[in-house]
Amino acid sequence: MTDRFRITLGQLNPVVGDIPGNAEQAYKLWQQGKNAGADLVALPEMFITGYNAQDLVSKPAFHIAAIDAVRTLADRCVDGPALAIGGPWVDGVSLYNAYFILRQGNIVSTVLKHHLPNETVFDEVRIFDAGPLGGPYSVGNTRIGSPICEDAWHEDVAETLAETGAEFLLVPNGSPYYRGKLETRVNHMVSRVVETGLPLIYLNMVGGQDDQVFDGASFGLNPGGALAFQMAAFDEAVSHVDLERGAEGWRIVPADIQHQPDTWEQDYRAMVQGLRDYLGKTGFKKVLLGLSGGIDSALVATIACDAIGPQNVRCVMLPSEYTSRESLEDAEELAGALGCPYDYVPIAQARAAVTETLAPLFAGRDADLAEENIQSRLRGLLLMALSNKFGEMLLTTGNKSEVAVGYATIYGDMAGGYNPIKDLYKTRVFETCRWRNANHRDWMMGAEGVMIPQRVIDKPPSAELREDQKDSDSLPDYPELDAILEILVDQDGSIADCVVAGFDAGVARRVEWLIYVSEYKRFQSAPGTRLTKRAFWLDRRYPIANRFRDPS
Repeated sequence: MTDRFRITLGQLNPVVGDIPGNAEQAYKLWQQGKNAGADLVALPEMFITGYNAQDLVSKPAFHIAAIDAVRTLADRCVDGPALAIGGPWVDGVSLYNAYFILRQGNIVSTVLKHHLPNETVFDEVRIFDAGPLGGPYSVGNTRIGSPICEDAWHEDVAETLAETGAEFLLVPNGSPYYRGKLETRVNHMVSRVVETGLPLIYLNMVGGQDDQVFDGASFGLNPGGALAFQMAAFDEAVSHVDLERGAEGWRIVPADIQHQPDTWEQDYRAMVQGLRDYLGKTGFKKVLLGLSGGIDSALVATIACDAIGPQNVRCVMLPSEYTSRESLEDAEELAGALGCPYDYVPIAQARAAVTETLAPLFAGRDADLAEENIQSRLRGLLLMALSNKFGEMLLTTGNKSEVAVGYATIYGDMAGGYNPIKDLYKTRVFETCRWRNANHRDWMMGAEGVMIPQRVIDKPPSAELREDQKDSDSLPDYPELDAILEILVDQDGSIADCVVAGFDAGVARRVEWLIYVSEYKRFQSAPGTRLTKRAFWLDRRYPIANRFRDPS
């Protein structure tokens, strides 16, 4: 008779620091697995603490509480399947990223992470000690190898496990989203399967944590690399996965392969989920934003409605004498389509008072950027006043193109607690608006249909801080600017690379200069959803005081 082994996989959303809450999630999953006849119930990497907890893990009171919670879980999960859960572990003066196997009231095995990622958003080399290459653990008469996340991106851990008797691989992960990440993961895991000849189950978490969004999409591969099952992207889910042992060893029984969304939908879902969890995990229930009649604030308002419902999104139009009639109409039409509360707060009177106050000091000087920025900073002041009064988090609305070159006013339109489109270039903002107008999904809390007026998408972008102002007065047209930024920021390229790509060297140098001199603004900017491997925050850390310029 064929042997069977059942694993209950928890593709769940932990909260960093909520150790009791994460433990309760784990216990409820264990009960589900027990009821389903599972041999093993599995959770992702560092689940007991939430991930990525960064330096919080190093705090003794924190990691001691996490380890105690794992021991308590072991006490609770006595009569039933084994439970596998990630968390910190201390041995002497060493702190490890560990994966615990709990059975019959005890921690029966502890796997220690060997390869510690030290790039992009990860600082594990600074936080954890590297564990040794180890062997598999036993659940009943089955030997399982668990390379922890990064360990599965290197061949040595999986090969060592195979050589020491592992019969299949279960890989617990805290793998955050970036565009194209799923394909990269699958390719790496196929390599491990081909090298070892073992089936592999890849278990990832879901949910937003600060700038990062974990996108789930857990999957299983059989020897040869054939996809045996795949769970949904971004959704919390529980799956009971069966393996059968025949003459050639264990094989995953084929099961559902969930449809994986395209890049536009993945990006949009990441922005919605990132905002939804940032608010939920920090305690905010409502948001507000300045609705200018432009495309960026229109997209942020739509994302916010999809994240927490239009009744919880306050849109505020704060016009000056330079605000066009079209912008007033477009903002009102958008708020109406979304179904959001909409407030109209003119700033002309407040601006006149500030201008009068400064007149003696500004006497004899021509009006310039200082006067323009007064408008933006007045809007920031008023929006923050509303935020304070009503307890609504202020969202900021600068896209990645603006964030890159500093085309935003610090303490003005940069004011806010979170920016969903911070890693979305302007050209992608346009396309994302078109995508949302044409698509609706059940995870969106906003209405279906055309939300963003076509005129908002079509009209030339403008900050409207002076008469007839256009973004193109100060910047290259966005298709050119974004292409240069892709080279200089996302690809870490040079001016020479820009020239090879067909761009004017002088234009590229000016863009580079704007990137460097805007570093101080980014240092003080709100966090926002990470969509690429070169997002502005943890992925790209540059000094503020910096005189380097590309000599090419």
